[in-house]
Amino acid sequence: MSAARTAGATHPVNATQTGLRIEDVLDRLAATGDPAVRAAAEELVQALMDFYGAGLARALQLLSVPGNRRAGGDPVAPLLGDELVASLLVLHDLHPEDRATRIARALDAVREHELDVVDFDETTGTLTLRSAAAAGTGCGCAANGTTAKQAAEDALACFAPEVTAVEVQSAGTPGEPPLLQIGLGPDGRTAGRPAPAKTA
Repeated sequence: MSAARTAGATHPVNATQTGLRIEDVLDRLAATGDPAVRAAAEELVQALMDFYGAGLARALQLLSVPGNRRAGGDPVAPLLGDELVASLLVLHDLHPEDRATRIARALDAVREHELDVVDFDETTGTLTLRSAAAAGTGCGCAANGTTAKQAAEDALACFAPEVTAVEVQSAGTPGEPPLLQIGLGPDGRTAGRPAPAKTA
């Protein structure tokens, strides 16, 4: 359990008390006599308020869509697939899906790059991907490969921030290991299967 969740469980959040606490911190910073310090702190508070405000607004928008309120449907499902809301859930260790499923969501968000998972290094946080769109570039670092890498990094930052580095290989590399194709099934769960064998 994360520190944020533990603290929340031990000390229930109260809007009034939290506001007073923030004001107290700002006042103490102002007492240092450095206006730049207080200004930076106020900017930080405003940035956080903007971030969380946007997340709450997005969550309400998603939950108010009639199609997302179907009888028998999972009311949380639309939130889990949204980059902004998902990033907030992950930040506070509240996202109910495991890492593999969240990685699949991230890659599904950039499906036009045809990225498949090759390997994830638990120690370094490096996710190795293979891009079919980069086939023929030889090294996977030409225009298509670079674009795919940036797109994957941006999506993974929202859904799976434990991925700290992304490497994109081109398809057709001699001696390559079999791909582990991870995708979301009809029920939103992760489905993995070996890639089809290549034919001569």
